[in-house]
Amino acid sequence: MNNIKNVFSIKDLENLSGIKAHTIRIWEKRYDILQPMRTDTNIRLYDLASLQKLLNITLLHDYGYKISKIATYPQDKIPSLVREIISNKTAKSHAISELKMSMMNFDQELFFNTYNWLIAEKSFKEIFHQVFIPLMNELGLLWQSDTITPAHEHFISYLIKQKLLVNTEKLQVLKPSKTDKVFVLSLPMNEIHELGLMYLNYEILLQGYKTIYLGESMPVDNLKHLKKHFESIVYVSYLTVQPERDLLDGYINKMSEELVDDTTELWYIGRMVEFIKRDGLSENISIFASIGDLVNQI
Repeated sequence: MNNIKNVFSIKDLENLSGIKAHTIRIWEKRYDILQPMRTDTNIRLYDLASLQKLLNITLLHDYGYKISKIATYPQDKIPSLVREIISNKTAKSHAISELKMSMMNFDQELFFNTYNWLIAEKSFKEIFHQVFIPLMNELGLLWQSDTITPAHEHFISYLIKQKLLVNTEKLQVLKPSKTDKVFVLSLPMNEIHELGLMYLNYEILLQGYKTIYLGESMPVDNLKHLKKHFESIVYVSYLTVQPERDLLDGYINKMSEELVDDTTELWYIGRMVEFIKRDGLSENISIFASIGDLVNQI
């Protein structure tokens, strides 16, 4: 641990570990597994060491260790048992826990050590699907519940983006093996959530296609200029929070009017696609519920 101080409520521990606050209280009362600090009004507070211990206990519990047995172990045995479990390189829950600790403590070294441990045994695609996507899904809930701040989310997102860029560059230097179409990836105006689109860029390159990555806040009028350079284009848009619901169908219609013809497709993915009106959409427009669904369509 470094010198950054963080204090958590029991609700924060529930959100970060997945163990209900009621269960944590029972474990404390019966087995003394954690020793919380107390405010003047007797409210439990926990430090980073307590969070780390609870995450380790959660992993052991998930692997069949009874809490009554865990409670009897000396302080140094719990981390030791965790290391034994993860030595088989299969404990993705441990990797997610370590990345959470990296985020909570703004610990870049822990992030890189955890990533290096993962990449020694898994492909980057496996790491992204098995670890990064579940982690990012949890971050949204943690942010909404005030367990983490935007600073925490930005810190860990930036580190994941770094790994995406490194692995994407390895594919970009290769000559495309498929030339029947080109993928143009962009985000609508005021959409800044770029991580999902960056990963789709990686996946499409992995499939052997050429991509043109344009990123965030791209006006529709600018997209049509690509049609002067490429004959067959698939425009991919990742809609996380933009356009807002009352502007969404207007955005889809504008893209359809400006871009769609016999050689052009529009692909949409992201949280907002559930609000798109499907009636009357061109057959050249596809809507995907998940990254997996989109990748299977490539």
